[in-house]
Amino acid sequence: MSLSAKDLAMDALDLVKTAPRQAFIGGRFVDAASGASLPSYNPATGELIAEVADCGEVDVDAAVASARAAFEDGRWSRLSPAERKSAMLRFADLIESHAQDLVDIESIDAGKPVVDGAESDVPHVVEVIRYYAEMIDKVFGKVAPTGAESLALVVKQPVGVVGAVLPWNFPIALVGQKVGPALAAGNSVVIKPPEQAPLSTLYFARLAAEAGIPDGVINVVPGRGEVAGRALGLHPDVDAITFTGSTPVGQAFLRYASESNMKKIVLECGGKSPQIVLGDAGRDLAAVAEQLAVAGFWNAGQNCTCGSRILVHESLHDELVATLAAVAAEWQVGDPRDQSTAIGAIIEEAALHRILGHIEDAVADGATVVHGGKRLFEESGGWFVEPTILDNVRPGTRFWREEVFGPVVGITTFRTDDEAIALANDTEYGLLATLFTHDIDRAIRVSRAVRAGVIAINGYSEGDLTTPFGGLKMSGFGGQDGGVEALEQYTETKTIWLTLGSGEPQPGAAAATSNEEPSDA
Repeated sequence: MSLSAKDLAMDALDLVKTAPRQAFIGGRFVDAASGASLPSYNPATGELIAEVADCGEVDVDAAVASARAAFEDGRWSRLSPAERKSAMLRFADLIESHAQDLVDIESIDAGKPVVDGAESDVPHVVEVIRYYAEMIDKVFGKVAPTGAESLALVVKQPVGVVGAVLPWNFPIALVGQKVGPALAAGNSVVIKPPEQAPLSTLYFARLAAEAGIPDGVINVVPGRGEVAGRALGLHPDVDAITFTGSTPVGQAFLRYASESNMKKIVLECGGKSPQIVLGDAGRDLAAVAEQLAVAGFWNAGQNCTCGSRILVHESLHDELVATLAAVAAEWQVGDPRDQSTAIGAIIEEAALHRILGHIEDAVADGATVVHGGKRLFEESGGWFVEPTILDNVRPGTRFWREEVFGPVVGITTFRTDDEAIALANDTEYGLLATLFTHDIDRAIRVSRAVRAGVIAINGYSEGDLTTPFGGLKMSGFGGQDGGVEALEQYTETKTIWLTLGSGEPQPGAAAATSNEEPSDA
């Protein structure tokens, strides 16, 4: 296969060339104060496609000031629920009408297959914005039980200015996931898009302005994580940070919060998700293998919930390995613009070599390559890896411990359910686990024992918008993307306590409230 820019649809390339690439602050696209820019590359060809504003502390200060002014003057935060809801629904409609533009941008800027963008990522953004728009006028405060002399109100209020620091693996999907509930709660936001794939977030900001979201409510500061991201984390006028990405960077944001204003931190970090195939799951291993492949290879394995550790009962091992290898052979790697492509390009060259290094180390540690294991289409200039299956992965090795973030899965056997639970929990992460069994009692017992924020049974899934999604241990905390929990994490709880009068008329009260002059009698 040979890929180059000329092989791509010219209308999509023209769209990328004309897409916004400046910062978006106070309702306007502006250059970085320094005039600096960052290169953005097409992962499928290695070619430069855009130079995007490289924002620094000055730009972050300007964006935060814009967001703070918008919050304090109430142009969004004090709109009625009906008005905010109407504006967000208009925004969702506009995103939906420009869905193909966003699909095209992400296929070129992030190397994502157009099928994934059209069927999953962009529809998800529309769904998220609509879901939280509809929630605005349906979430209530409380009246606490008190004595007759008091009234206690427990209310939820927006936190203020929310900084959203986004990863490159799902750029447009996660900007919706973060911004939807934050806006619904009445906040203003400052978004730091991924430096490797910033274009869809900037296009999102353009659509927000067209939809009538007030100036300053949404701001975007592209730039490097160690500069723009750090400046957001340390900023004393940012009230909350929501971050999805690696655990080390999540830890950095905790430090930034402690060193600045103790802002609220919402973290969804890394994972090393186990997929557990119990001994009774053998009656339909073909279906199991299909789900294992989705969990391991979807989005080229560039996913925090990637099911890279497959734990299989020893009685099913041989059949499952053969079945999974046959399924993996059907996952086509290629041009993200091709409708038949299932696995697109790896985001950047450094990531490509990191993935290949993980495979080499696993083999050195005793694993065997059952399928894949190699780079593809090197002549294209792009960064592609075969879907890879490693067998006999030993607990404690580098592959077992570290997040690969590529289309690579490793297989380990167990004998008992308790051993499977111990192996599943033998990780510093706790984001998601998938369990395959036809025994409901075993399903519940194992699900309760495995330490992960989400347990999926008989199918790889992160849930949907009605359910919270977040992790345990080093996978983060507070990262409840989904459900009413996502809305609540961008609010603060306030108690309003009223001390009531006795209700008895006080001497002189009638005279004091009367418009008539008191009598001299």
